[in-house]
Amino acid sequence: MVRAAAGDRAAFGVLVERYAGVARRVARAVLGNPEDADDAAQDAMLSALVKLDQYDARRPFGPWLLRIVANAATDRRRRRTVRRVEPLDAGLTAGGPRPDTTAERRALGERLRQALAELPERRRVAVVLFDVEGYSHAEIAAVLGIPEGTVRSEVFHARRRLRALLADWKEEV
Repeated sequence: MVRAAAGDRAAFGVLVERYAGVARRVARAVLGNPEDADDAAQDAMLSALVKLDQYDARRPFGPWLLRIVANAATDRRRRRTVRRVEPLDAGLTAGGPRPDTTAERRALGERLRQALAELPERRRVAVVLFDVEGYSHAEIAAVLGIPEGTVRSEVFHARRRLRALLADWKEEV
């Protein structure tokens, strides 16, 4: 310890090797998690290296080091507790979509885009404006410059064709 306090890094390395096991066990007793305990023990060793000038040579080294380890583990536990309290993104909570559901939606979206591409342009625009964008038949008629009855007919025929193009979708899923 005297050599380590005098700046001998190799001597401090010997101390670290000697106390590494007990330091991990103390940290694990505080944290309960082996990975966090290893991190806390390492943090404590670095802290002890920085604080060597504060060590009282009249007292045993082991208890001094293990007090630093226990404090580092307690600090890590507090930080972990604070992190657990932070709100999670709504998409990451248990109520969010499952990965397989997300993949199915993407696949359906791609199939729908392909089916829409097969429709004549006016039918495609009419059905998207009505079913996706929520425009009324009268508003779509104004946008496309066609009678409202024609818009109704285009939406009807577009839906019928999409049903036929996507008929196998439910069988696949």
